[in-house]
Amino acid sequence: MTRFLVRRISLIVVTLLVVSTAIFAITEILPGDVAQMVMGQGATEQNLKHIRETLGRDRPAPVRYLDWIGGVVRGDMGDSFVQKIPVTQVIAPRLANSLILAGFAFLVAVPSAVAIGVWMGVRQGSKTDHAVSVGSLVAISLPEFVTGVLLIIVFSSFLGWLPSSSAILPGTSPLTRPLILVLPTLTLTGVLFAYIMRMTRANVIEVLNTQYVRTAVLKGLPMRRVLLRHVVPNAMLPTISVIAVNMGWMLGGLIIVENVFAYPGLGQLLLTAINTRDVPLLQTLALIIAGTYALSNLVADLSYGALDPRIRLT
Repeated sequence: MTRFLVRRISLIVVTLLVVSTAIFAITEILPGDVAQMVMGQGATEQNLKHIRETLGRDRPAPVRYLDWIGGVVRGDMGDSFVQKIPVTQVIAPRLANSLILAGFAFLVAVPSAVAIGVWMGVRQGSKTDHAVSVGSLVAISLPEFVTGVLLIIVFSSFLGWLPSSSAILPGTSPLTRPLILVLPTLTLTGVLFAYIMRMTRANVIEVLNTQYVRTAVLKGLPMRRVLLRHVVPNAMLPTISVIAVNMGWMLGGLIIVENVFAYPGLGQLLLTAINTRDVPLLQTLALIIAGTYALSNLVADLSYGALDPRIRLT
């Protein structure tokens, strides 16, 4: 286990180093002048020169990259070009908001998807199974922005039950207005629920057809015991990888969902950083997304070993 963790953590570090290099290179070739965007179109050449020196844009790119990497290692992500405060202070409240939204979506989607997936696997071929399967395909096919707009039309414009916007005042927690979380959570849950449910259903059907499960049923074991002791644990192994991958995907979904509902999270902040060429902020957000993907895959591998003793993590 120790060797496995050391190897995987080393791989994560190397991956983040490669990603950081790619991020820096991409931000370097983006069109437009950072100083011009910060100062505005009316800035004089002298002011632009001064801001370039202040931001370090007059130094060679390799030197700036090494300075940035050194700061990341020390936990110093630099200052936002636009807001003139440390990047960590800009990200912290937005990260908390995104974690709240992602946490609600995860808590709604995963337990319900696993439970319904097991039920549909046991009731394979029934009318309910067909209806749920078709519904899940529709959920997977619809982009998040389409789902979000449809939910706004139905529950906000037509029924008037829920607010169409999830905007909150700076420094305010979304938990103070829980209703604004409902529509973004449902939008983010749709695809996540459908993927996990379909994978669980397929795995349950496969395990139910194995010889040892058939033998257990023929011996007269209660179906509930067969499901809980034999079917569900084995069916969950492939499902875990889907859950882990979707944890990383959820950050991508947040970018769309947060902008549809004007929710102040990392996704909305990322688009703002791109539009304003706020390079330190953009680089840090990209590293957070890459790190989330890497850690989610590590969690999946560790869960494999915990659920199935036959799998050795070496």
